Amino acid sequence: MAELPALVKDLALILIVAGTVTLIFKKLRQPLVLGYIVAGFLVSPHMPYIMSVVDSADVKTWADIGVIFLLFSLGLDFSFKKILKMGAAPVIAACTIIFCMMMMGITVGNLFGWRQMDCIFLGGMLAMSSTTIIYKAFDDLGLRQQHFAGLVMSVLILEDVLAIVMMVMLAAVAGGSSPDGGQMLRSVISIGFFLILWFVVGIFLIPIFLRRVRKLINDETLLIVALGLCCLMAVVSTQVGFSSAFGAFVMGSILAETVEADKIIKLVEPVKNLFGAVFFVSVGMLVEPRILVDYALPVVAIVMTILIGQAVFGSFGYLLGGQPLKTAIKCGFSMAQIGEFAFIIASLGLSLGVISDFLYPVVVAVSVITTFLTPYMMRAAGPWYSVMERRLPSKVIVALNHITLSHPSASASKNKWKSLLTQLTVNTVIYSILSFAMIFIMLTLFLPFVRHMFTDWHHTVDFVCGALTILVISPFLRAMIMKKNRSGEFKALWSDSRLNHLPLIFTVIVRIVIACSFIFYVINYLSRFTGALIVSIAVALVIVMVLSRRLKHSSIKLERMFVNNLRSRDIEAQVHGRKRPLYEGHLLDRDIHMVDLDVPADSLWAGKTLSELGLRNKYGVHVSSILRANRRLNIPAGDAVIFPADRIRVVGSDDQLTSMNRALQDEVYGDDLEFEKREMKLRQMVITGKSPFVGKTLGESGIRDKYNCMVVGLEEGEETLSQIEPGYRFGKGDIIWVVGEEISLNELTEA
Repeated sequence: MAELPALVKDLALILIVAGTVTLIFKKLRQPLVLGYIVAGFLVSPHMPYIMSVVDSADVKTWADIGVIFLLFSLGLDFSFKKILKMGAAPVIAACTIIFCMMMMGITVGNLFGWRQMDCIFLGGMLAMSSTTIIYKAFDDLGLRQQHFAGLVMSVLILEDVLAIVMMVMLAAVAGGSSPDGGQMLRSVISIGFFLILWFVVGIFLIPIFLRRVRKLINDETLLIVALGLCCLMAVVSTQVGFSSAFGAFVMGSILAETVEADKIIKLVEPVKNLFGAVFFVSVGMLVEPRILVDYALPVVAIVMTILIGQAVFGSFGYLLGGQPLKTAIKCGFSMAQIGEFAFIIASLGLSLGVISDFLYPVVVAVSVITTFLTPYMMRAAGPWYSVMERRLPSKVIVALNHITLSHPSASASKNKWKSLLTQLTVNTVIYSILSFAMIFIMLTLFLPFVRHMFTDWHHTVDFVCGALTILVISPFLRAMIMKKNRSGEFKALWSDSRLNHLPLIFTVIVRIVIACSFIFYVINYLSRFTGALIVSIAVALVIVMVLSRRLKHSSIKLERMFVNNLRSRDIEAQVHGRKRPLYEGHLLDRDIHMVDLDVPADSLWAGKTLSELGLRNKYGVHVSSILRANRRLNIPAGDAVIFPADRIRVVGSDDQLTSMNRALQDEVYGDDLEFEKREMKLRQMVITGKSPFVGKTLGESGIRDKYNCMVVGLEEGEETLSQIEPGYRFGKGDIIWVVGEEISLNELTEA
């Protein structure tokens, strides 16, 4: 018999030990992450009394895959739209906590005389609280429904995102001879550039691809496609100098905005759990008892740093975010631990060879201790606030309750300027990145290829390539110049004061200059024209872009397509809600037998009686019982009604039961493949003298029956709409509000 590879033996040992230990931890109501770490310690070479892993290199490879899938799953649970809706308060709190804790970590490392990179990576590890551990502690203590728990989870989401950025920055800093401000600034700019580029391109292309293959895709193919996209982005990320985990997170965040996100999360969950378990076991394998004994003092010091630092600076961060003192203390005390991201950052440092071997087991020990102390810190928040309330003067308490950096501006004009400038900056940055990316592709990839193909047509090739490049980026440049020039903020500021005219015109000129700069660069790269001539050509082309109606429609169409892709998951949830999986089962290999069949939630059989369904006549089967919730109806009569999610027990042969099961699964409402067109909208409609509805009642108008729309009220100058009685006759000048699908509303308004 052939010998099993060492990897299979190691995997069997890891999973058996991990399964046993995590069952014990589950019984003890402790986080499973700690169980995996303990399992890793048990199977490591440092535990001589039981079997150990043979090939640590293969396990390390599996662990690296686990990090990719962990970050991919984190991206699937993440939404850029949710972050934008949070406002400034969680951002202020998260940035304050990360900065202060990172400085404390660096300070502690320096006090022990550790190397510079050890101190920097230690600061990064201490800055990240554990989302999974805090969520589990909230659940165990019954705190998930409290207000402060939601605030903590918002900050944790931001910390997870900033941890990805920190990993990229740490990798960039580790690659240099010495970290400096310029290097870190370049790292931040490159991260922002590629993050925006990948996200915009991904949101534009991936939902379109998934929509086109929606009829062909099933759970198996969707899983393969999702993991393939994850690995592809991980490879691309490493090729441009970032970590594979960063690319996996980006792809997860892109797929999180698609309709298939919920299904992908469920499909990827088992894969993530498997490889994630291997990763955390590999973390435990690095724990060396000797190092823990030698570094007992640093372990205790780091634990105290986390407990005190999060209690003080965590609470201070939430105070700056606008929270009252009591809530801020509860939030700060809840975050006093480190977890999975500390391990990931430590793994990054080891893989880059920039941190010492002792740091990893030290951080693991600190994580274990702080995890056990997390529930006690949460319980201590209330008593600690009571002590502060008794000991501190009332003026100090009042002052602390009013510390915030997130107060809104009192000036309406300032708010309009802030809103307009923010939108203009975002649009200009996004369209500039897209234009730069397209120019890079055309001049770096396309141009050398065409020059190689047509060696004797050098100038012609340059001209054609330049023209194509400008044509490709023209929708972006036009949108950069024209977008928001007719927005509500722009018009309001223009009409508020003449003093606003010059600054508003200046914003347009700046965008024109940026657009001309892109054209100038392309022409200057491909020609030997003088600078003045190139500037003239660039200005002329920009004028043509602005005046072109076809280009206007193209840019608007591209933007609408992007927005629809970005909102597709929200539209799907609005139209359909959450879907439940259909029943999937198999029949026994007997002639006559009994099986249980689940009625799908979207079954066409729901609401019908057994007599109406005629199951005996159609399929030759007999319904012996119906299980509904905890109640069983045995030998149901013909007037028994079938409900969604019922479990019906049926008697019949293989062929009969197969036919009925197929019909039960097929006779459903099915997926709406064009659900984007089903979004309901509210629209104002004026009854003109030429309207066919003048003089007709609501019933006679056919608005509901013919146009599939509903009149929700009559506008009569009041704050609320007036209800329309069925006998009310429409008159000329009536202003009504109707709701319906966009196509139906268009047909109604054109009638």
